[in-house]
Amino acid sequence: MPATHPRPYDPLRKCRVALHGLRLAMRDTAVAYKLLVSVVLLAVAFVQRSWVDFGLLLVATALVLAAELLNTAIEELCDYVQPDRAPQIGATKDIAAAAVGLCILAWMGVMVLEAWRLLFSGRA
Repeated sequence: MPATHPRPYDPLRKCRVALHGLRLAMRDTAVAYKLLVSVVLLAVAFVQRSWVDFGLLLVATALVLAAELLNTAIEELCDYVQPDRAPQIGATKDIAAAAVGLCILAWMGVMVLEAWRLLFSGRA
């Protein structure tokens, strides 16, 4: 087997690959609406200069989007490896979906509390 030479580290290429993956994920409405809601609240927190709120929203958004992206990657891989129904594949997808569900609950809690605080409480 011939020796392979690894590519030199190219941060711009890594960014392009990551953005391509995000564009692929944005086809999923579950990812798109979470990103839209988060961007709106992030903008409000930024305008109000509520930096702790901004940071909390950013972390919650990153958590839920990372979980959604990993879940999508797991589902794509499972469908590629085993296109037919199989109990192990079903269990794998269900476990990944449960992880997303937990992240969504945390994200929703943060979004509701922050929306109330930033938009309706009258104090920034």
